[in-house]
Amino acid sequence: MRSSWYGKPSLVFSHRPPFNWLVFGVVSIFVLIVLLGCSSSSAFDSVTASVGHNIYSSYGRLHEQAVNDYLQLKNLGANHVNDFGLCGKERENYVPCYNVSANLLAGFKDGEEFDRHCELSRDQRHCLIRSPKDYKIPLTWPSGRDVIWSGNVKLSKDQFLSSGTMTKRLMLLEENQIAFHSDDGMIVDGIKDYSHQIAEMIGLGSDIEFRQAGVRNILDVGCGFGSFSAHLLSLNLMAVCMAAYESTGSQVQLALERGLPAIIGNFIARQLPFPSLSYDMVHCTQCGILWDDKDGMFLIEVDRVLKPGGYFILTSPKSRHQGSSVGSKRGSISTPSEEITQKLCWNLLAEQEETFVWQKTVDSQCYASRRQGIPLCNGEDGQSYYRPLAQCISGTTSKHWIPIQNRSSGSLTSAELEVHGINPEDFSEDLDFWRSALRNYWSLLSPLIFSDHPKRPGDEDPIPPYNMVRNVMDMNAHYGGLNAALLEAGKSAWVMNVVPTGERNTLPFILDQGFAGVLHNWCEPFPTYPRTYDMLHAKGLLSHLASEKCSMVDLVFEMDRILRPEGWVIISDNIGPIERVRTLVTQLRWEARVIDLQNGSDQRLLVCQKPFVRK
Repeated sequence: MRSSWYGKPSLVFSHRPPFNWLVFGVVSIFVLIVLLGCSSSSAFDSVTASVGHNIYSSYGRLHEQAVNDYLQLKNLGANHVNDFGLCGKERENYVPCYNVSANLLAGFKDGEEFDRHCELSRDQRHCLIRSPKDYKIPLTWPSGRDVIWSGNVKLSKDQFLSSGTMTKRLMLLEENQIAFHSDDGMIVDGIKDYSHQIAEMIGLGSDIEFRQAGVRNILDVGCGFGSFSAHLLSLNLMAVCMAAYESTGSQVQLALERGLPAIIGNFIARQLPFPSLSYDMVHCTQCGILWDDKDGMFLIEVDRVLKPGGYFILTSPKSRHQGSSVGSKRGSISTPSEEITQKLCWNLLAEQEETFVWQKTVDSQCYASRRQGIPLCNGEDGQSYYRPLAQCISGTTSKHWIPIQNRSSGSLTSAELEVHGINPEDFSEDLDFWRSALRNYWSLLSPLIFSDHPKRPGDEDPIPPYNMVRNVMDMNAHYGGLNAALLEAGKSAWVMNVVPTGERNTLPFILDQGFAGVLHNWCEPFPTYPRTYDMLHAKGLLSHLASEKCSMVDLVFEMDRILRPEGWVIISDNIGPIERVRTLVTQLRWEARVIDLQNGSDQRLLVCQKPFVRK
């Protein structure tokens, strides 16, 4: 796949055309260029392979030259005008759809006021979320896992000092940094010992045997600041942190700042944005949930997302704290009652001190055999995108009811692909495509990172590109091919695979591969904090949004919100949507280049970089 760069459209589209003699001059220049048949040699021509491509390339070159001439004339008599300004300082850590005051006025109560309500938060102000005054580009991986800039997260010194949880004790404040203990230090502070303890309670010799026992992906509920998740990732296990929205001291924000997978989510009134039978293990260490509340509905939700034979790990004080489960303090939680776990067909494998390990049954008939048990849900489980919590057991009739211990340890077999309705040949072709695409992406980004990368005063040259990108979001993940290609290539990156609602629900397949993934409606903001992703990737998403009649302007502003300064965006789509988005992103001050794939189609790549803007 050969590529051609257009000129930098951030310069092309940064200004509004003045209605004066310059317009006539530009038109005249363009006509003159066409008449003269300008054929100057350039890098653009060197990659043209056919007559048809030459015609397109010539047009692109002429158009570029005309617009560049126009800009040179325009800049002689016009001041630089930005189309969109910065938001106020109060929005530095803004997460849309979480507005307690508005939710209370709308009548939400019993904890639902702390939940996500996008229908009440249609904020139409289009402005750019500014970075905090002391914000710095995160350290590269793996250094960034253990040391982060304190100015990048909204965590006050008082919050740190007043905290007594195990995870926060693993942190040290040093001037403008927050330092976490390294892997060696974790032995002293108990993380490795804790992980080893869980493995023994399951019946394993060591935590390095988790994968052999069928454990690939873990949902870490209320993960603190990610120390346990970081350790699990070192064992090649995908551990996704999920915690409630917090305006300050956010677990999710800090975990993502460390380069760890995380998403905002909670147990209040709605199902988690995952399909049934998604995770091999659900873990909670003092996660602030009263599991027996609402007749055990939170435990039923855990059962829904657990695979057959999966594990629920709970480290909790044994005494029950009376009061609301929402907003309860850490440590003020309870262990599930034996009555509810029996109705769920869970087996208590072991109990040591304050840690409990339950295993979900592999017998789908168990639920029906329990007298006065929890009823089974009617019908197959559909897309669980913020549906109300259900007081019934789901997934028992699903073709995905496969015990985790029965799965293949390596790549997915043909039988496992067929369970998801995927043709093995189609899957193989898809993976080959992404292997090639990833090589091309990296070849495109590497010279930009090394040659065009805008160094800040006093900075040294960036170190290798695989360390420049850690948090990646695939906004339209399909089979998770980009994730698989990154993993196969040994890139030090993880991917949040997003399956848009309205598209084919491939999330069960993505999760079965051991990847991180979530359902999301891109007509709404994504549940994460600002500046939490290094790279955004979207193939075909713009065309999907057009079919869903979602706002492309809202999407671009949302991408700017969740992308860190100097982060990258790669968009693949038809030329029409690509050109519309290119016009938009240049108004957001992004550097943007369109790449012709030279394959005879109208598919284009839009490669962008968000600048570091302080004011």
